[in-house]
Amino acid sequence: MNPWQEISADFYRNRLLFGDPGEPRIVAVEIASHKEVEIFRRQGENLVRERRPLRLFALLDDPARLRGLKARYEVSDLAGDFPLRYLVTLDSTDALDALKRHLRATTGKTAGAPDAPYLVLADPIEQHLMLTGMTHFIGLEFADLRRLQLDIETYTSPGFEFPSAAREADRIIAISITDSTGFERVLRGDRMDERAMLEEMVRLVGERDPDVIEGHNLFRFDFEYLETRARRLGVRLALGRDGREMRARPSRLQIAERSIAYRRYDIYGRSIIDTWILAQHYDIASRELEGFGLKQLAQHFGLARDARVYIDPSRVREYFERDPDTLFEYALDDARETRALAELLAPSYFVQAQIFPYSYQNAVLRGNATKIDALMLRAYLAQRHSIPLPAPPEPVAGGYTEMRRCGVAKNVFHCDVTSLYPSLMLQFRHAPVSDRLGVFLRMLEDLRDFRVRAKAAMRELQGSARRNMEALQQTFKILINSFYGYLGFSMGHFNDFGEANAVTRRGRELIQLAIAALEERGAEVIEVDTDGIYFVLPDKSDSLEKAEALLEEIGAMMPEGIRLEIDGEYAAMFSYKMKNYVLMERSGEMTIRGSGLKSRGLERFQRRFMEETFRLLMTGRGDRLKALRDDYHKRIGAHALGITELMKTETLQDSLENYRDKVGGKRRNLSAAYELALKSGRGYIAGDQVSYYVTGQTRRVKVAAAAKLVSEYDPANPDENVEYYQAKLNDLYEKFRPFAERPGLFTASEFEQGLADSEAAQGEIFDAGRPEPESKDSE
Repeated sequence: MNPWQEISADFYRNRLLFGDPGEPRIVAVEIASHKEVEIFRRQGENLVRERRPLRLFALLDDPARLRGLKARYEVSDLAGDFPLRYLVTLDSTDALDALKRHLRATTGKTAGAPDAPYLVLADPIEQHLMLTGMTHFIGLEFADLRRLQLDIETYTSPGFEFPSAAREADRIIAISITDSTGFERVLRGDRMDERAMLEEMVRLVGERDPDVIEGHNLFRFDFEYLETRARRLGVRLALGRDGREMRARPSRLQIAERSIAYRRYDIYGRSIIDTWILAQHYDIASRELEGFGLKQLAQHFGLARDARVYIDPSRVREYFERDPDTLFEYALDDARETRALAELLAPSYFVQAQIFPYSYQNAVLRGNATKIDALMLRAYLAQRHSIPLPAPPEPVAGGYTEMRRCGVAKNVFHCDVTSLYPSLMLQFRHAPVSDRLGVFLRMLEDLRDFRVRAKAAMRELQGSARRNMEALQQTFKILINSFYGYLGFSMGHFNDFGEANAVTRRGRELIQLAIAALEERGAEVIEVDTDGIYFVLPDKSDSLEKAEALLEEIGAMMPEGIRLEIDGEYAAMFSYKMKNYVLMERSGEMTIRGSGLKSRGLERFQRRFMEETFRLLMTGRGDRLKALRDDYHKRIGAHALGITELMKTETLQDSLENYRDKVGGKRRNLSAAYELALKSGRGYIAGDQVSYYVTGQTRRVKVAAAAKLVSEYDPANPDENVEYYQAKLNDLYEKFRPFAERPGLFTASEFEQGLADSEAAQGEIFDAGRPEPESKDSE
């Protein structure tokens, strides 16, 4: 065996973490009938299918609650005295539905209520996987999957800016299909009508028979559009195995602090992977993406081919009518880039599907703390042990954060306390008090050890073995860092808010110890986040050796198991305010972080001006900032920026009728986008986007009254509000002017003495060091 096979075989023998090795090569598990599951296995080029009895369950505090239930079931006692100590097993979805109705009626609690005296997992597939120990993809590599990519291009009726499947005159004009075997096809709307395109798409999906269908923004655009047009034309979207139709239902996705409403789709025998969602997850950890469009992401990750065709989305109709060949090459490039993006971002979730009792699709959609709860439940059920109820929520103080200096620093290092919270949990044995089997820390310890071995093995591996090992270690990193969050997860059955607070208290103490040690040795600390510190060496040099030696000295003061390491070095850093800063690599590439500096609500000219400002400040050319402002000021006055630099685009979240009712009832303010949609008379609906700019001749205008659709802009007779946009520019300039006039770093007291009277401050720049609230995890 090569090193990859040897190490991975060892990993996959761990039954606390991975699924049953006796159930290998599963690519899908589906409810085939009310009493059976169908299991799909990938054997090389062949797909093997088998049916087995369905195994379902619920957990109860008292079997007396089952009196009067008209369904077949069995009850068994579980060890221990936790409240959920009776296991109810069922053999059909009909019995499960009857049980849920019965318990809801007799307890007055839904299955998802935190104080419900019973537990019924919402997904019957998850129940079956949890009881049997099966997971997906054991014995497979990511490259073994048959993956198909799907992308559509649409025709937008004249007078509208964005497509809507509900408009009769709008339609699908291209469907690009590629797959992991090298197959490529574009269904062209200039040669086929829409019905024929949809029917051929269904036929090709069945013929190619993928395990996975990938697309960018599939859930929130492509599939919704396909579903609506297919319904209008009477075409069955039979994209599932056995010709089963795609199913859909409303759902919500929680990504960090954002809750995203979307229409969820399921396809029998296949997983759906949306690369837009993968990018959202990636950005939670990296905070480096400027946007989530496919082209932006392909360029960011270096996936775009040199001859990639680009088309302005507003000109798709024009290309379809005048240059269709270019449009269809553009559409094919979209599918190719989706495939490349999935190959980069999806392998970690492939590994997660080997670990958790979820489908591949659900491994992407479920929250991290929910996943840890599934591991704990599976481990306890495997040992026939009772389960506690979730403890009621309590406040949890977050990590230590502080901004000690603002301004521009050169030769900045970032010190990371490697996996701070997990390290503290293992070192000081912080685990849920209710974990009587001791599996929580055992899993965490195994994951940590596996990750160390995986990272070490990567140095010896090449090609697919290296990629597979990278996916493993990235997965382990994600899971390791999720164990702390689970302690404070309100829906976690083994949550423990006291232990969560103990971990963060130790973390704050340790970070403050590191800050003090750095400053005692002459280093300048700029900003502190939960597990890392930005600082400048005492001699302000860029010597990595000196930085590592300094951390080694300080690391000797830390508790055993806590490691400090340099995980970033930068040519310069602009520290603006708490959690708002810009980093410049030695290559000159900039990373902008913080909502105050990269808000997507800014007009494009503002973002460009800020990027150029940051580059001037960090390269010691702050004296040129006024000239930059004057140049933008002049170009705005001469109507030379172009309307795309000035416009805003907003998505209508409400119907026009609801908007009108809310405004009439004084439940919301006027909105430029909605007012323009109402005036247009074009039948805009929720989900449509409206692009507008501001007209007028004074800087103070009511935007809702002064806005105008971008589609009505006439470059020959420009009417954008010059003073309004120049005032916006000046406001930005004043924010950053003090940093140009006073280069370097300064502390809070120095800031107050030298800059307190500046309008640029616009509120507090410095936030006192304080614990910050934790974010919630959710399905």
